[in-house]
Amino acid sequence: MFHRNIKLIIAGLIIATGIWQMTEGNIGNGIFLILLSAIPIFLYFKNEFILLAFLKLRKQDFEGAKKWLAYIKNPETALVQKQQGYFNYLHGIMLSQTNINQAEKYFKKAIELGLSMDMDLAVAKLNLAGVAMTRRRKLEATSLLNEAKKLDKQNMLKDQITMMKDQMKKI
Repeated sequence: MFHRNIKLIIAGLIIATGIWQMTEGNIGNGIFLILLSAIPIFLYFKNEFILLAFLKLRKQDFEGAKKWLAYIKNPETALVQKQQGYFNYLHGIMLSQTNINQAEKYFKKAIELGLSMDMDLAVAKLNLAGVAMTRRRKLEATSLLNEAKKLDKQNMLKDQITMMKDQMKKI
């Protein structure tokens, strides 16, 4: 919605107004405004459109997620590096259903830019391992699966990893 620097300017103005309210004797208003400034600061680090796209993906609504991601016109300038990683990660997840070649590019770029959570990184590497396996690159797929297994600390992807390893034995 707003450029990331504008969000910080808005937060600064809200904080300044809160401090002014406190000096005028309106302590409650000042505290409320300082707490309210947490919203634009939070949205600086977590882009609102990426959050809404994640919510749509949880409901398996790929069209809705694409719609929210389409609102981000220029991700290189509008997003910080981790947000760009998640932007590419979400595109990779949506394209992994239809176009494996493009999905691979998005997943590689997401890993290159960085993802905050190990689970997301594990899912990206698992998808890349699947792409490598379909292209008969067994060595690359094995290394990606091992990396995904290390990153999966809660064993949520254990079944998928073992299934892919069994499929690789058949190749």
